[in-house]
Order: sequence, then structure tokens, then C-alpha cells
Amino acid sequence: MEPAPINLNLLQEFEHGLDPQHPERSAIPARVLGYGEISTVFGIQAEGMEGLAFKRLPLFENETEVRRYQAVYDEYLSLLSGPIGLHLPPGSRAVVQGRSGKPVFYIIQRRLAAESIGNRALDYLSPAEAATLVQRILREMHKVWAFNRGQKELRAAVDGQISNWAIEGFDPAAPSLEKNHLRYLDTSTPLFRRNGQEQLDVELFLRSAPSFLVWVLRLLFLQEVVDRYYDPHLVAVDLVANFYKEQQVELIPLVIDVVNDFFRNEAADLDIAPLDEQEVRAYYREDALIWRLYLSMRRLDRFLQVRLLRREYPYILPRNIKR
Repeated sequence: MEPAPINLNLLQEFEHGLDPQHPERSAIPARVLGYGEISTVFGIQAEGMEGLAFKRLPLFENETEVRRYQAVYDEYLSLLSGPIGLHLPPGSRAVVQGRSGKPVFYIIQRRLAAESIGNRALDYLSPAEAATLVQRILREMHKVWAFNRGQKELRAAVDGQISNWAIEGFDPAAPSLEKNHLRYLDTSTPLFRRNGQEQLDVELFLRSAPSFLVWVLRLLFLQEVVDRYYDPHLVAVDLVANFYKEQQVELIPLVIDVVNDFFRNEAADLDIAPLDEQEVRAYYREDALIWRLYLSMRRLDRFLQVRLLRREYPYILPRNIKR
């Protein structure tokens, strides 16, 4: 079921009254539902906005940029839900004007029960059931990898972290993975290439970075991070490493076995190199350090912009992320 049409006037009113430093104190209050490394998902506490989750992207300088992103975003969703065959949450998108006059893009999805999100579901699953969940996620990602291998023009990418998947109809009182669809949630970075050319302007995601870091991120990290999502081995490493962040370290040896068994059997056609625990641990340590430093620099940038320069800082920063 698609969400009801969004009241754009109300969304515009919310945007103009938003306090990015304290969303709950906004003119129309917002309740944070989850923090990612880059963006925040929240609910708007107003009549007509019930049951919806909003991801806000204040990344655009003008209407031309936001229209280009919207076209890529729409094509990405059509690609994932069409020929690739992933299940996406019902949703829509909208563009409103920020207080600065620049466009702000909102991704709007039907809100799912918190316990149905993969990382939260782990709290209710036995180790064997957690292994089954990982296997199910790998099967969904295999659809993407098989699609990429099966044709020449297009290649798509997804972020396989366990928090990017939801179990449709999950009941924590009687957890089951038998007949439930997995839904892929993280569509805000629509990565796909046509004839080797990235369709998304990935420079957009440097907009939220402190100005004094942009050149370093562009030079040392941007292309490497983007390329990672097209590499099945590294996507799987990232999925397993995510268990460190989710405080599920005891499951990592089991999950590595599940991944390697999947690569040997169901994904044997792709000839993906196996994982080992040392590689996963080293990857996570480096990744955690980078994101910790990046968030610290963004907080410093917010302080400089808001406290010293008296400028608006339009981004909602995550609070401390447990690692």
C-alpha cells in the first residue's frame, strides 16, 4: 500500500520551522527514529504525517541539481523493484524550499515496526535464526550481483548493512523468517552505472562535509567508498563487520561461515573470494575510526558555523553511535 499523498504545505511549514540541532524542539516537533552515519530518519509529529518515516537531504544548491537527483533516484527505485526484484517499502518523495531558499529533498517511506529492522530483530532471534536472516540478505543481494553480471549496460549497487533491511510482518513475540519478505530500506544513495558512468553525482554527498575536509575526502576516500558498493566481497565484509557495531560480536564467526558457505554454493557462479575474521576485524577498525573522526569534524564544523559565524547549519547530526 502506498502512503497517502503528502500535504506539501505542511511539509513546507515543518521545514521552515525545523531546528536541526534539536528536531524535537522544532515548531512542528520531530522524533528521531534512527541515526545513520550520514543522515537521520525521523517522524513528524503532526496530523496527516502519522505512520511515515522521513529522510531529509538538504544537499542541493538549485532546482537543476534536485531534478537531476530525483531522476536518478526514481530510475534507481525502478531498477531495484523491477528487473532486479528487490522489495522496497511503500514510499514517495517530495521537494520543498529550505529557509535559505535552496531546495530540500525528502524521502518518505511507510514507517515499519522498529523490531522489524534487521539490527533490532537480532535481539529477538536465536543464533540459528540470525544466520538464516544473513542468508536471506545475501540472497537478496545476489539478485543485484546476478543482474550486474547478466547484462552489459547497467550495474547497480546496494549497501548491505543489516540495518538497511526490514522483515515484513515480523512479530518479536513469535519471531519467524519463514514467509516474510525482506525489504531494502536505504535508497537515498542511488548508486548505479550506465556504460561505466556513475549516474549519481556523488560529489553531492561531500556537501555535508566540513569545507576544510572536502578536498581530503575527495582525494583519498570518495571513489574508494563508492567502488566498495559494487564489489560483492567488500559488501559482504561490510555486512559482517556491522555486527561489531550492533554489539553482536559473538555471532561473527557463525555469520562468516554463512557468508562463505553462500559464496561456495548459491553464489558459486560469481567466484567471490571467501572472508576471514581477521579481514573483517581490520576493516571494521579502520571504518569505525574514519566515521568517528568524520562525525567529530562535522560537530566542530557545526560549532563554528552556528556559534562563531552565526550561520544556519542545515544538517541533523547523529548523536553518539555505539561501536
